Amino acid sequence: MTATTLGVEEEFHLVDPATGALVASPAVADAAVLGQAGQHVQPEISQTQLETATGVLTTLDGVRTALLQTRKEAVAAAQTAGLTVLAASTHPSALLAELVLTDAPRYRVMVQRWAGLATGQDICGTHVHVGVDDLDTAVHVMDRARPYLPLLMAMTGSSPFHAGADTGYSSWRTVWWSRWPVSGPPEPMGDAAGYRAVVAALVGTGMVPDGSQLYWDLRPSTHVPTVEFRMGDVCTDLDDVVLHAALCRSLVSVLARDETPAPAIRPEVLRAARWKAARAGLSGELVDPVTGLLVPAADAVHGLVDLLADDLDSRGELEEVRALTAQLLTRGTSAVRQRRVMARTGDPGAVVRDLLYVGGTAV
Repeated sequence: MTATTLGVEEEFHLVDPATGALVASPAVADAAVLGQAGQHVQPEISQTQLETATGVLTTLDGVRTALLQTRKEAVAAAQTAGLTVLAASTHPSALLAELVLTDAPRYRVMVQRWAGLATGQDICGTHVHVGVDDLDTAVHVMDRARPYLPLLMAMTGSSPFHAGADTGYSSWRTVWWSRWPVSGPPEPMGDAAGYRAVVAALVGTGMVPDGSQLYWDLRPSTHVPTVEFRMGDVCTDLDDVVLHAALCRSLVSVLARDETPAPAIRPEVLRAARWKAARAGLSGELVDPVTGLLVPAADAVHGLVDLLADDLDSRGELEEVRALTAQLLTRGTSAVRQRRVMARTGDPGAVVRDLLYVGGTAV
């Protein structure tokens, strides 16, 4: 049944645990390409990155346990080269010149197609897969979830710094990722046939070979029966990943049963809401997904939880989600913490080392 299962993918930067510097590791990247870096560890486009993927999960306790395991595996893989991993979407001080392409056919093809977009990919993200019955259901949910995507993203912001500078954003990753012509919120497609027509048209332009290289904020997976939320930053704190996964799954469940017409939100307005969420995070005002009006971020977050309350309660998750939400709103996102450390120390390395401590042993 729709929205009973979920899985989480996380991407991490490889860093020197003593200095906090970004480090490329051909050995770690090659091991990941060969499937020798851990059961749940996969390569990424740069040798300074790793990706993890949980199995299929059904409970929030299962999500937490699985993420502890996948993060542990990523740390173990990094430690073979004397490194560890950073759970944040951008490294505070790394420069594009420090990136080294992972030697694998998939990434060579991506560079051939995307050129500088691919070779300058120094950001990491979190992806949540939620099970759906079929492609029609996936598209039905996508069409109705669009106004909620900026709010969900704002709750994960962990990329305030880029190339040594404070960007002024909570999620600079979102802005950076927006350069790709296959990113951002997709327009409504109506049903599976509408989705297939869009994919066919994009394939016809030569932009992508298939739907697997459409990097929208929300898309149907091409290899598993899920709808995939892709707009989240990497959450430093494990609690925030669990909260993000819970809200994504519950939103799919609620919207899959919603037979009202999809919201008629203009693409220009949705892009503005996305920009606002990337800029402010939870520290200012956000566009309310229902009214389209600016409201305090905390009000928007509470409104989303209230919308999902019955569904969350039916799973026995409402109390935990409310507690995790209150915790996030009280302490702020990773972006808030990073800025506090930078203001106190003036040292990007200190920011990284603090994040390694926050997440637990080395993550």
